[in-house]
Parts: sequence; structure tokens; C-alpha cells
Amino acid sequence: MKLLPLPAFSDNYLWLMHDGQSALVVDPGDATPVREALQSAQLTLRAILVTHHHPDHVGGVAELVQTTDATVWGPALEKMPVPVTPLRGGDQFQALGLRFEVLDVPGHTAGHIAFYCADMNGAPLLFCGDTLFSGGCGRLFEGTPAQMHASLSRLAALPGATRVCCAHEYTLSNLAFAQAVEPGNAALAHYLATCRQLRAAGQPTLPSTIATEQAINPFLRTAEAAVAHAARAHEANTDVGDPVSVLASLRQWKNTFR
Repeated sequence: MKLLPLPAFSDNYLWLMHDGQSALVVDPGDATPVREALQSAQLTLRAILVTHHHPDHVGGVAELVQTTDATVWGPALEKMPVPVTPLRGGDQFQALGLRFEVLDVPGHTAGHIAFYCADMNGAPLLFCGDTLFSGGCGRLFEGTPAQMHASLSRLAALPGATRVCCAHEYTLSNLAFAQAVEPGNAALAHYLATCRQLRAAGQPTLPSTIATEQAINPFLRTAEAAVAHAARAHEANTDVGDPVSVLASLRQWKNTFR
């Protein structure tokens, strides 16, 4: 099974998986790169997985449905552009012979879901949309800090080897913020150097892994003293003993960080 990030728009990745004949795609905000990849490798699209309703994640779904026989799987609690098989946390389904578990991860949007496969080519795999980014997390457009903290905690509890397939190439900007929060984090400094080399070579920084994110992502490290005190230094009302309060302060800080 092959896993490919298809670049779209300015910084999106549409994740394509295929076995040489059949394919699935995750969050196809634009049908064109998907159609071109299918044609290039002579693949048949069998499934479309959608994490949430934002246009850059669903914009190409209708066109792909019109031109293929793909089944669409999407969040039960969000409005989709086409009829979908509705999914909630705890649901399971199979696509391309792989078993996916659905995780509820509200925060970025109210009904956001993620897709977890315990074994794809010998290692776990996560499609997390805009909930978790490498070095960061999604903006709270519809959810609360408590919801986002619970969602990130749910993802952080997955096996460390889980490959994290985020939907945007935000890594370098996220890591710049992470260093402002935790300048003494040696793992973060090493990871930033690696990611800079990848981008300089025109390569994606993704997928990351859960173990990497646990070591470098401030939004997964809200219980760490250094992260909590950095948040309070930026926002005096932060309760350093409350990870939700720390996350809320970090997210507000990141919203205006340059």
C-alpha cells in the first residue's frame, strides 16, 4: 500500500492511498490533483474520507463522486456537499482492505472526526484533518479549549509509531512558535533542523509521528512546567495547573504570533 500527499492550494495535502489498482483519498478540497494522480497511476477511486466540512477539505468531493463510484465517508454531525455514510466516534469500517476506526475530535469544528488505522504496512496511521498539525493544532473556529484539549489528548494516547497525516504544511511556522514557547527543548531544535532540510529540498515534512509530537508540540505538552509557565508569561490569567487553561492561552498566543 502506498501513501502519497498530494499538494493542493497553497499549503494543503490531500492524502492518497493506493494498492496499485484501487485508491482512497482523504479531504479532497480540489478534485484536479486527485484526478491527475488517478490517471497517472491508472487507479480507480474506491473511497473518499472526509474529516470536516471546510471548503478546502470538501470542495472536490462532488466532482469526484460524479466521475467515480467512490463511497464517501464523513462526519455525521456536519453538513456535507453530497450524501455520505455518516460516522461517529467508535464507528469502524473497511476501505481498500484496511480497517479504520473513527475518533471524535471536535475543537476546530464542532463535528470534526479523525480516521485511525492500526496497521497499514506494519505501522499505525492517522488522518487527523485540521485537529492536530505537526508542532501545532487547528484554530478553534467552532469548539472550545476543553474540547480541543480532550481531542488532542485522545490523539496523543495513540501508539507512538502512529504516522500523523495532517492536512496542511504548517510545520515550519508551527515550530517557530513552539520554540518561542519552549526554547530549551533539544528535541524541538533537532526536529526543526530536519524539517528545514526537507522543505529546502522540496519535500513534505509529513507524516510526523505521535511520539515526535509528544516531544515537540506545545499543544500536546500543556502539562509540562516549561510550557505552562511560558503560557502564563504571555497571559497572566493562565492557570498553570490546568492544561485546558494553558491550551487556551497558547492558542490565543499562536493566533497573533508572527
